[in-house]
Amino acid sequence: MKIRPVILCGGAGTRLWENKKHHQPKQFIDFGGWSLMQKTLERVKNKVFDYPIISTNKKYLSDIKKSLKKLKIKKYKIILEPVKKNTSPAILASALIKDIPYDQPLMYFPSDHLLEKNSTFIKAIKGASIHLNTKNVFIFGIKPTNPSTEYGYFYTKKIKNNLNKVLKFIEKPIKSKAKLVIKKKGYWNSGMFFLRKDSLIYNFQKHEPKTFKNCLNSILKSKYRNNIYYLNKSAFKKCVEKSFDYAVLEKSKYINAIKLNIPWSDQGSWKEISKIFNKNKLNYFRKRNVFHRPWGSYTNLFKGKNFLVKELIVKPKGVLSLQKHFHRSEHWLVTQGRPMITLNNKKFLKFKNESVYIPKGAIHRIENTFKKYVKILEIQKGSILKETDIVRYEDIYGRVK
Repeated sequence: MKIRPVILCGGAGTRLWENKKHHQPKQFIDFGGWSLMQKTLERVKNKVFDYPIISTNKKYLSDIKKSLKKLKIKKYKIILEPVKKNTSPAILASALIKDIPYDQPLMYFPSDHLLEKNSTFIKAIKGASIHLNTKNVFIFGIKPTNPSTEYGYFYTKKIKNNLNKVLKFIEKPIKSKAKLVIKKKGYWNSGMFFLRKDSLIYNFQKHEPKTFKNCLNSILKSKYRNNIYYLNKSAFKKCVEKSFDYAVLEKSKYINAIKLNIPWSDQGSWKEISKIFNKNKLNYFRKRNVFHRPWGSYTNLFKGKNFLVKELIVKPKGVLSLQKHFHRSEHWLVTQGRPMITLNNKKFLKFKNESVYIPKGAIHRIENTFKKYVKILEIQKGSILKETDIVRYEDIYGRVK
C-alpha cells in the first residue's frame, strides 16, 4: 500500500509580517518562479506516495489550484475547513474521509517548509513504515545547526538503528536553554508526522474524544464536489481548538522519532528566507533585477500581492536620502555591515541579524559610515511599491526637488 501524503495548508504565516492584518501567506510567496507550496507538492510526487490530500480553507483555494496546475497534478483531494481550529481537527478530518482505508499509512507535511536531500527523507520514511502499528506516531527530528529560538525541540532514547522513543518535548526555548538542549542532543521538532489511520483514530478517541466525535460528524455531513470536501460548519466548529502536539503528541506513550541530518527550515523569519537568496544569487542577477544608485545598488528579489523584497547594498560612505513613504511600510534586516539608521528623531547603529521596522509615514535614512559594504534585506508592504512613493527631505546627491 502506498503512503498517502497530507499537506496542511491552512496556516496564515503571519510571523514574517509586522502588520498581521494584510499579509501574504509564506507558503505562496513567489521566490522567483517557485513557492514553498510548490516545493511541498514536488516532494510528494515521489513514487512511494499516492495522490495528495490538501487540508486548507476557502481563502487559499485559488492559490492551491494554481500550484496543482503548475505541477500538472490532476489527481488530488482538497478538504476545506469552514473555520480555523488549529492543526488537530485538520489532521483528523483528512484521515476520516471515506477514500482512506483503515490501515492506510499517512504522512503529514506542513506546506511552508523547505526541505533538502529528499532522497534521504524518503529513505527514512520507508524505514519507519515497517514499524507502524495501531497506536504509534512517528515524528521527524532535524539535527540543529544553531541554538534557534524559533523551533521546538525534543529528547529521545534510542531503541534500535534510527528508531527512537520520544522522552520529552521542549517548547521554543530562550537562546541559553536552546544551547543546553543541543548539548544534551536534543533535536528540532519539524512538525511532520507519520502514522496509520487506525492509530490516529485510537489516539483521538483516547485523548480528544470530543474532537473525534465532532470531526467525524463534520465529515459525515460534508458535501463533496469537484475533488473538494466541504466540511459541515456546525459540527466542525464544536471541535476543540488545539494543535496536534498538545492534543496527541504530549499525551501519548507511543511517540517515536526518526532523526535526520538534512537541510531544513520552516522559513518563519526573513533571516531564514534571506538564505534562499544567498544560495540562488546568480539567478536573480541574470534576470536583470539589479538597479544602481549613487549610494550603491538594490536587487529586486521576490514579490507578491502588496509586497516586495529587495537587497540593498550600500557602499562605504554611501548615504540614502532622508525620506518617507505615504503608501508603504518597510522592514529591514541587516545581513552585513553596521548601518547608521535614522528613524524620525532617533539615530542609531544596527548590526548583523538585527532588524528595524519603518512604519508608513516615518522619516528614515540609511548611512554607511564604515569601510565595509552594508547589505540589508528590505521588505516593502503597501499599496504602492514604486520609486514614485518617495518624498525626499535631504539628499547629498542633489535629488531633492
